Formats: sequence, structure tokens, C-alpha cells
Amino acid sequence: MLELDDGRCIAESVAIARYLEALHPQPNLLGRDPREQAEIEMWSRRMELGLFGLIGRAFQNTSPIFAGRFKQFQDYGVSQLESAKQQLVWLDSQLKGKEYIAGHRYTMADIHALTAIIFGMQTLDLTLDPALKELVRWHSAVSSRPSANA
Repeated sequence: MLELDDGRCIAESVAIARYLEALHPQPNLLGRDPREQAEIEMWSRRMELGLFGLIGRAFQNTSPIFAGRFKQFQDYGVSQLESAKQQLVWLDSQLKGKEYIAGHRYTMADIHALTAIIFGMQTLDLTLDPALKELVRWHSAVSSRPSANA
């Protein structure tokens, strides 16, 4: 949630990013032209829905934090974590020949993926298999950025 000076609030990561990028267009995270915007949006959605969604559902259905709040489906949660691990294998293959997820520069897609992976590592049994060399390379690069350590 981003609270503005006038007290109004903006929720949702993409809405906040669009607002901040409109105010401060450099460095650009959402695309400089229609083609780049579409490609970054495509990869961002893949990271949100195809990775973070799986990790979130695994967490909701396996974490004791949610016990008693709503009905958990442990088997479903475990299967979602397995699907997330498969998604990491797929992402490794997609990173071949690319420095970052959406291409040659750091974008919102990288932010979504890094956030999902960090969340999975902190809350679930999610690790990066060293055999996924492209993913490990990417993760090391984006994790070492000053903004990732802030």
C-alpha cells in the first residue's frame, strides 16, 4: 500500500509501480514503447500468476498461520509447491540467452519473480536447485542489486 501525501492510498504492486513510474520515468521498469510494455506485462503476469500464485496457494494451504481461519487443503498446498518448483525449471529454460526475465534490462517482471522466490524461500521449503544455472545466475544478479537489499 502506498499512502499519498493527501492521505489517499494506492494498493496493488502494478498500480503503485505505474504511479511511481509516471512521476519518475527513469529507470523505466514497465516499458518504453508499446512492444516493450506488452512484453514486460506478459512476463510480469507470468511471474505473478504462474509463480507467485502457486507459492501463495502453497503457503495458504500448508502454513499453521492460516489454521482455523479457513479450511486448508494440505495436499493441494503441497501440489502447488511442487508446481512452483516445476515453474522454476521452466523459468530457467526461459532465461537462456537473456540477462533478465523480460530481456536485456531489469524490469517489473524481475521484481515480481524475485519477490515470489524470496517469499517462497522464507515461508516454504523452496530452494533454488544449483542445476538451474540460468535461474541461479539471474537470482544472484538481481539479489545483489542495492534495491533488493534495501
